[in-house]
Amino acid sequence: MTDKEHDPSSTHPPLPPTPEDEQFARLRLLRSRRVGIATYKRLLTEHGSAQNALAALPEVARAAGVTDYSICPEGVIHAELRNGHALGAQLVAFEDRSYPAALAEISDAPPFLWALGDVALLARPMVALVGARNASSLGTRMARSLARDLGAAGYVVVSGLARGIDAAAHHAALPSGTIAVQAGGVDTVYPTENTELARSIEKSGLRLSEHPIGMQPMARHFPSRNRIISGLSRAVVIVEAAAKSGSLITARDALDQGRDVLAVPGHPFDARAAGCNMLLRDGATLIRSAADVLEVLGAACAPELPLSPPVDAPAARTAKRPLRETAALHTRILARLGPSPLAEDQLIRDLHAPAAEVAPVLVDLELDGKITRQAGGLLSTAG
Repeated sequence: MTDKEHDPSSTHPPLPPTPEDEQFARLRLLRSRRVGIATYKRLLTEHGSAQNALAALPEVARAAGVTDYSICPEGVIHAELRNGHALGAQLVAFEDRSYPAALAEISDAPPFLWALGDVALLARPMVALVGARNASSLGTRMARSLARDLGAAGYVVVSGLARGIDAAAHHAALPSGTIAVQAGGVDTVYPTENTELARSIEKSGLRLSEHPIGMQPMARHFPSRNRIISGLSRAVVIVEAAAKSGSLITARDALDQGRDVLAVPGHPFDARAAGCNMLLRDGATLIRSAADVLEVLGAACAPELPLSPPVDAPAARTAKRPLRETAALHTRILARLGPSPLAEDQLIRDLHAPAAEVAPVLVDLELDGKITRQAGGLLSTAG
């Protein structure tokens, strides 16, 4: 018998990778340089497994003009897993049964989530409650009331662990269940003033992050964090929000994801209410109390009530379609206007839309500085 015949590798095929090996390779692929969620999905589809994708990644990078490319070292992933487990956190993969079903529906769902606390909360229905960091006393009172009553109706309250409205919502929902979606690692609390709140959520709620353990939050993490807040939830409730705020980013994410958008009205002179009032103007559902939210969604703990409104429910139409239609009308108007003036009545005829619908949108675009109104009822793009 030859030495070759004694060599086990010559007579036995290599063992297939275990599920643990494949998960390790997938995390390594996701953590590799220049690999975002879209690239991660494409590589898995093209190469069939994460291990094959990792082997092909340097050549893929070279074809894209990236030289001296190296994939994420194994030691980095070992350290991340070790640090997460030492923290008491659980890594929830997209393929796991515990991965939240609602979040799995969105196009850019995170392949992995670090979870610190009660993972069972991910199986319950959720509502997002977000708003201004510099919230008014009335705003925080409203957030606490909504969170407490929605929790009593069976919903888990989701927010972003920010100061102001987020913190008020988390505090009020601690007895019934709350989830904090964090920017940066799940072990890194921002702002630091919410450290005690974060510890309380860890004990009786859940903290989530798509980022590695130990990563410090950066500005770009917050908008991506917002898509997870809305993705987990059946609806997003905005309590207070400025005209340009992260809460409006969450509302746009919710709209893109097919979630209901609801807003609490505020005084027109209060800048903290400008964003909510804009959403209401564009068709979001007006919220005065948790009863209005439950009218849209139903009480989660009452089996005789629908857990989501029927597709032809007026509340669902109000929350979704008008917002989309308004944005589409903005785009159509700007596409037809240019530097050369066009008569407003001609524009309305070209759009084949009722004048009553077009007129307020033209005012919005004019106030936003995107179009200019000239003498004689002529319109053109600004600048």
